[in-house]
Amino acid sequence: MSERHAGLEWRRQMKKYELIAPCHFGLEAVLKREIYDLGYEITEVEDGRVTFEGDAEAICRANIFLRTAERVLLKVGKFKAVTFDELFEGIKALPWEEYIPKDGRFGVKKASSIKSKLFSSSDIQSIVKKAIVERLKEKYHIAWFEEDGASYPLRIFLLKDEVTAALDTSGESLHKRGYRTSLAKAPITETLAAALLLLTPWKKDRILADPFCGSGTFPIEAALMAANIAPGMNRKFLAGEWTNLIQKRLWADLAEEAREQIDTDVEVHIQGYDIDKDVVKAARENARRAGVEKMIHLQQRAVEDFSHPKKYGFLITNPPYGERLEEKEALPGLYKQIGEAYRRLDSWSMYLITGYEDAPKYIGGRPDKNRKIYNGMLKTYFYQYLGPKPPKERQR
Repeated sequence: MSERHAGLEWRRQMKKYELIAPCHFGLEAVLKREIYDLGYEITEVEDGRVTFEGDAEAICRANIFLRTAERVLLKVGKFKAVTFDELFEGIKALPWEEYIPKDGRFGVKKASSIKSKLFSSSDIQSIVKKAIVERLKEKYHIAWFEEDGASYPLRIFLLKDEVTAALDTSGESLHKRGYRTSLAKAPITETLAAALLLLTPWKKDRILADPFCGSGTFPIEAALMAANIAPGMNRKFLAGEWTNLIQKRLWADLAEEAREQIDTDVEVHIQGYDIDKDVVKAARENARRAGVEKMIHLQQRAVEDFSHPKKYGFLITNPPYGERLEEKEALPGLYKQIGEAYRRLDSWSMYLITGYEDAPKYIGGRPDKNRKIYNGMLKTYFYQYLGPKPPKERQR
């Protein structure tokens, strides 16, 4: 059998897993659509995470192609526990030897508990580690684990006394695309920016402008979408070392597939502006690292000076929230300027995420839609002012 045919046969026989993709609270529907578009069956949608079925290839594909997931977790098991004894026995009963090899490094990277009788993160982490060690001692017939191989970090979630145990396949959060090393103040993450863009009807043939572009995240994420550049194409993942579960060739094949889909010659009108010239310079550097610098026009300009001659564009932005007292005093004037700039634009739509609750009052008009979204622990609002759709071109 040729190497190619052997690879195809191996893929057909790949084991099915349940995979968990965490995301920002309030944006589960966007991630759900992304996972469906990749061709996978969704089994559960909860606050801040989507669970779906997939094989080893799905682990690779989800890490490389998903724009709005924070990471990809491999679910090992789920059970109920209201005492530490039940937690120990429940963890010990799971088939850890199917995932962690003899030399694997393993420990609980994070334990979280919501509305559960067990709530001490440090105790949960310690007990889970002991239970896995006991299980693997019995299965591998060894008393000591060197743990000098690949890393298999665990994440444990308790919700209403139900324990979910999962392995983290991603490592660093998926929002770390690798392009943004120059950070502006109060940045929006890449995954959140991508999700908000996907919530709008913006398409690559429409104008997009961000008058508070900061480190350039909105324009860069829009350009990545327009050019069909997979967000995880140029970074590494923890599961890339899990050769007991995933063949190295699979990562290489999917990275090659991603490269073949890129089209940086696509015609776009993506613009970013900021009042700070150093911030604009940093945004240009980020765009260069992302490979989309030729697709984005970045320029120093204050929002009060913003205008555009063309119709039917999109303003998508993350203006200052005023978390410091001296900044808060300037917010009414700033949001008035945003409203005035928007009214100068003919037939545009505006989408802005902000933690400033009085934003609509000073913008000078009620938004058509408002969506509550958590940016980390900060409650924010995604205000949506919907302009008219452009007339359809006459068919020849």
